[in-house]
Amino acid sequence: MTDVAVIGAGPAGLMAAEVLASGGARVTVFDAMPSAGRKFLMAGRGGLNLTHSEPLADFLPRYREAMPHLRSAVEAFPPDKLRDWSAALGQPTFVGSSGRVFPKTFKASPLLRAWLRRLDAAGVQFAFRHRWTGWDDQGRLQFQTPDAARAVASKVTVLALGGASWPRLGSDGAWVDCLAAKGIAVSKLRPANSGFTVSWSDVFRDRFEGQPLKGVALTVGTHTVRGEAMITRAGIEGGAIYALSAELREAVLGIGQATLTIALRPDLTTEVLATRLSGTRGKQSLANFLRKAAQLSPVGIGLMQETAIASGRQLAVFSPVELAHLVNAIPVQLTGVAPLDRAISTAGGIAFDELDENFMLRKLPGVFAAGEMLDWEAPTGGYLLQASFATGAAAGRGVLHWLAPSRS
Repeated sequence: MTDVAVIGAGPAGLMAAEVLASGGARVTVFDAMPSAGRKFLMAGRGGLNLTHSEPLADFLPRYREAMPHLRSAVEAFPPDKLRDWSAALGQPTFVGSSGRVFPKTFKASPLLRAWLRRLDAAGVQFAFRHRWTGWDDQGRLQFQTPDAARAVASKVTVLALGGASWPRLGSDGAWVDCLAAKGIAVSKLRPANSGFTVSWSDVFRDRFEGQPLKGVALTVGTHTVRGEAMITRAGIEGGAIYALSAELREAVLGIGQATLTIALRPDLTTEVLATRLSGTRGKQSLANFLRKAAQLSPVGIGLMQETAIASGRQLAVFSPVELAHLVNAIPVQLTGVAPLDRAISTAGGIAFDELDENFMLRKLPGVFAAGEMLDWEAPTGGYLLQASFATGAAAGRGVLHWLAPSRS
């Protein structure tokens, strides 16, 4: 019998294993994939954004309604501590211009390799190609392996199976049924940090697919975010979209659509824009005039054309004041949410009411949970990994506390 079975070899599971091994526990990490950290490596393909440098007073509200439940875990393992941890593994970090924190190598693989070496040196065992399927009648963990079913007895279990985005990397949400069968309340898994579908015209889609919108302000309801977005063949995605994905998703799922308002020149007032657009166009095309007078990009002008056509008018007949208003108030109708298996992360999961202060499931004593399988979401920018690391560490500490009486 192992002391602790950690199920899931992502950031939360590996951090729980590290805390446990440092506390003297015998740990075995099980994972359905052939190797550890598959999604972690994917996250690092464009530069591993470990965390964010903003003060905790600004950092914690990024977790929205889940902030009270995550506060203690993040405060115990805050961004500075995560950066020190990375540096101790030979991967010092730096703060980018946006405040995001990256390893100096910009890659996930060197950090993961160093981490796995440390875990191996601490005695952590790994069992790959083990897909968890629940518990048997004797309370043993059940796994499906390429050879046969396997039952494993463990004093304590840490569940760190992730959400349901990018299932080919191991997080497929199959654990929901296992926990529901035990009476554990699980909020429906939904896409987070996802793109949205838009019914672009064929002309716009063919011309502007893959084009970025830079320095824009995006608004839905009372929420506004500055940043960048990307036009896709199916719709729109990107950092600023991800930051609004919770509000946009709930609107689309609730009423079937959401109106996203795009400001192309958010630093200019309507009056200033109207003055600039009141100049003589001469022989210039409208697109060239807008580009020069208001410094608009071709894709921005294309969005204005889309809006004009949808209203049954030609953009060329808009007055300077109408054009000025449109520049910073382009309505885009979102008609759907990108599929869950293509989302960056997952909303929903185990309800926090099911957990005690040590991240143990109240209805399943000795079973702890951490990471993205809990009911929280956050925008990209380092917040996702930070909470995964922090809750993994918190679950590890909780297990050590649980085991302590039997060790005395």
